Parts: sequence; C-alpha cells; structure tokens
Amino acid sequence: MKAYYEARAREYDDWWNWHVDEHAEEYGALIATIESLQPAKTLDVACGTGFLTGHLPGEVTGIDQSATVLEIAAEQAPRATFVQGEGIELPFEDRAFDRVFTSHFYGHLEDPDRELFLDEARRVAPELVIVDSTRRTDSHPDGMQPRVLKDGSEWEIYKRYFTGAGLAEELGGGEILHEGTYFVAVRA
Repeated sequence: MKAYYEARAREYDDWWNWHVDEHAEEYGALIATIESLQPAKTLDVACGTGFLTGHLPGEVTGIDQSATVLEIAAEQAPRATFVQGEGIELPFEDRAFDRVFTSHFYGHLEDPDRELFLDEARRVAPELVIVDSTRRTDSHPDGMQPRVLKDGSEWEIYKRYFTGAGLAEELGGGEILHEGTYFVAVRA
C-alpha cells in the first residue's frame, strides 16, 4: 500500500476534487462536521495531501509515510506541523495528543494492523475520530479492489466500507458525527 500511495500522491486530490464538484452538499457537510470539533491538539494519521488537515481546529500534527504527500500537505495546511512516519506504530509518547484523527486510512487496514492502529491511537490520545467511506449498495463491505493510476500502473488495494453504527460498534462504541452517501465520521 505504501508504494501505491507514493505513486498516487500527485493525483490523490483528484478524488477529493471530484467529491467537491459532484457531491458538494455532502462534502460541505463533512467539512462542517470536522470544523465543528472542539479545538484540540490533534494528530492526523495518514494525513495524505492535507486535504482535510487544514480543516481540523486546534494545534495539528500530520503524519504520513510519503514524503511526496507531505510536501503537498505543507502547502495545503500551512499552519500544521508534518512528520514523516508510519501510521500503525506511532512515534509519539503516551497521551501526546488530545485527539487522533484519520481519514480514509482505517478502511485500508487488515488485521492485525487494524488492532495495532487502534491500540496506538488509544495510547497517544483519549479521543479518536475516523472518517472513511460509507457502505453503499454498489460497494462490497470489504475486499481487494483494482486501481489504475494515470500513468497506467495497476494496483490491488484492500478496502473496507462502513455504516456509522458498524464503525462505532467496531471501535467499542462511539458517536456518529456524519453519515452520508459517501462519507462516514465516528468519534470514539
């Protein structure tokens, strides 16, 4: 998955921009949800290009394994601090943050990485907010997906889709902050 996201770095925002253009109302609702969070010292795990990072209130640190996406993120979210590193085993002290936020990362994790991430998120912050893809009638709950990048390269990526209630239950309980056609956000 690391190689895929490094290869996709310069075209990643095309996916977000499609949602902004084609589903402006839901995208706007998601952004309003993120911006309505109480300001907090937040770690944005697998922050990618920072497309959502800049909307997080408070002191924000983004972490991603890709140097290329971090360059883009620094431009899109200039008030945030960025660290190159892994999203599974977080290189931070216990309770270093008030909140861990992640967008479209959790849905790519298979066991045991999923459990490792949750353990790490709980270790570094008391609150976790996950934004990911909503389960729709045209999507399977999970599995490998073929993806083709603009350069013609083909990839197989693991992806899961969620309902708000299902994600909250998986996190051991939580509050559904947003559930729309394309995005779900849960706070645990």
